[in-house]
Amino acid sequence: ISFFEYKKKFDFLQNEIRNGNTYLLNLTSKTKIETNFTLDEIYEKVNARFKLRYQNKNDNFVCFSPERFVEIKKNKIYTYPMKGTIDAKIPNAQAKILGDIKEMAEHTMVVDLLRNDLGIVSTKVKVEKFRYIEKINAGNKKLLQVSSKISGHLEENWNKRIGTILTSMLPAGSITGTPKKKTIEILKDCENYDRDFYTGIFGVFDGTSLDTAVMIRFIEQNKTKEQFYKSGGGITCDSDVNLEYQELIDKIYLPF
Repeated sequence: ISFFEYKKKFDFLQNEIRNGNTYLLNLTSKTKIETNFTLDEIYEKVNARFKLRYQNKNDNFVCFSPERFVEIKKNKIYTYPMKGTIDAKIPNAQAKILGDIKEMAEHTMVVDLLRNDLGIVSTKVKVEKFRYIEKINAGNKKLLQVSSKISGHLEENWNKRIGTILTSMLPAGSITGTPKKKTIEILKDCENYDRDFYTGIFGVFDGTSLDTAVMIRFIEQNKTKEQFYKSGGGITCDSDVNLEYQELIDKIYLPF
């Protein structure tokens, strides 16, 4: 996406924020890429906390996500919202990202949204750890990402209603915004493309525990072999259009 086109979308979202329709939105776009690697090779080579390779007659993509969605073990549910990214090479990068007022506000809103989502499906919800730094391998550079940890208690037979638990919390707050329902409507009007599987979730259930991840860091291939990388970032009233555009580009990488 050109900067001019991105800025038009950014300005549209800022107007929605000024009108009080939303406070935080995760604006995404898809970028055509070229690589010497097949999607199978990317899946084999990438170093990521979560990764997925999926193909059928209509869909063909690879995902290598750094962001867990929800984890359930021993009748406790955890979610780990990730919001805030900076190049680790920037001097005092950790202090800058943690001290940035815009980033603090954005992260706080996502934590509040996810805390409320957990409250729909669990009790005794609390933020166990607020705004800690994780290092992400982004190919030829390192990124710092800001995460938090939120927990809640589930009843003994939670595994009988996994579908209800997940659908009650979807789509993930970190890749939509707040208030969620209205923000989704605004993004659908603004983005002008279909996210498809991108920003959904995937995971593993072994009968006693569940672990899931948000489908970000996502490359899809169409039937004519063209490849597209989908990426995005959070927009608030304090966002700088130049920095947000750069973040969208910075998230286009292969972590190997």
